[in-house]
Amino acid sequence: MLTTDEAFRKFKSRLELNDREQKNASQRQNEVRDYLGTKFGIARSFLTGSYARHTKTKPLKDIDIFFVLKESEEHYHGKAASVVLDDFHAALAEKYGKDSVRKQARSVNVDFGVVIDAEDNTDYRVVSIDAVPAFDTGSEYEIPDSASGKWIKTDPEIHASKAVAAHQAYGSEWKGLVRMVKYWNNNPKHGSDKPVKPSFLIEVMALECLYGGWGGSFDREIQAFFSTLADRILDTWPDPAGLGPAISNDMDDARKRRAQELLRAASNEASIAIDHARRGRNGEALRAWRTLFGPKFPLS
Repeated sequence: MLTTDEAFRKFKSRLELNDREQKNASQRQNEVRDYLGTKFGIARSFLTGSYARHTKTKPLKDIDIFFVLKESEEHYHGKAASVVLDDFHAALAEKYGKDSVRKQARSVNVDFGVVIDAEDNTDYRVVSIDAVPAFDTGSEYEIPDSASGKWIKTDPEIHASKAVAAHQAYGSEWKGLVRMVKYWNNNPKHGSDKPVKPSFLIEVMALECLYGGWGGSFDREIQAFFSTLADRILDTWPDPAGLGPAISNDMDDARKRRAQELLRAASNEASIAIDHARRGRNGEALRAWRTLFGPKFPLS
């Protein structure tokens, strides 16, 4: 039977993207890039978000692609943010069908109709991508925000550099811990609403909540991480790039209170799993961790 540490290392490995998944992700994102290049003036496009930062968890959904628009598309910059999103939506619906395309606050989501099985497997295929229109202002990027109707500033390259620094400072285990908690956040037992939304907020909080360096024990690191997240979820969490609105603005007080309850429950469940292992009940410990996280956590 696996030890707790062996199970966590296997769990971490399962959440990392393998070659087949990366190949499918490359095919899909290039397909969308090439198509939108026929519909809009695109200066360049690049992968961003958690996929680019290597903090994306499984199943592999919502790969972010920034589409930096040419000067010929500058007319969008002077209009309400919803206009460019409407046009991206219409263009993508033309190719993928309106039922597969969904407009979001700052992007357009394309669902590829991939079925996720009971073990969170997708036959190594990408479930969806998010197309994000953007303008390069020289010092940062601006993207549409339909909630405010305005173009807001952001810089995914700063987000990426902060993630790299945090990972190195935490014994190269930071990204693995973030992926694990994001996977917990996706657990269907929470219902249709994820406890923490957007999931990027987990990553933003981890920049501060995972501190002091890697302690060497996955179970205790995760328990402490859940506990600290619960203590800090009510705080305001600004954009790490110092440009856009606070990342925590997407959650109102009721959502934050619900997230706090679920994070505290997760911390308690982790403590119970740790106690099982301490008392020599390894099988019970592994089952407790699997209940907490979901089917990607191994029992053998």
